[in-house]
Amino acid sequence: METLQYKIIKTETQYWDYCNRLEELVMQEANDDEVGEEIDLLTLLIEKWDEEHDTLGKSDPVEALKYLMAEHKLKSKDLAELLGVSKGFISEILSYKKGFSKENIWKLATHFKVKQELFNRPYKLISAVNLHLKNVSVMNTRKQLRSAH
Repeated sequence: METLQYKIIKTETQYWDYCNRLEELVMQEANDDEVGEEIDLLTLLIEKWDEEHDTLGKSDPVEALKYLMAEHKLKSKDLAELLGVSKGFISEILSYKKGFSKENIWKLATHFKVKQELFNRPYKLISAVNLHLKNVSVMNTRKQLRSAH
């Protein structure tokens, strides 16, 4: 009887071991069918763990996006094409200078097959212009914001 190389993830250590192994395989860029199947299996096991343990839910939307981009080997230009925006806009999102629009949240959730809530939660912006804002959700409003002075 053949011993299984991978099993259902039961511990956080096992989870990180599988993540590291997946990263190694992806970086090899081999066009081997067996490697492709191993990548698919590890991805499935890792996604199951993520879903059950809300691994991505603990991070802010930008960190979650960076993680998903790395997992799917996407660059800023790929994301810009996906969302129909400029690379500069993606750079501003990734550096906490701009927030996600509702349309971008929907496109990202659909593309990565995750819940929209992952990208639709409050987080602080770093831009000096927006330091007075408590969270990114007001970035999409058209109302005149009054200063708290």
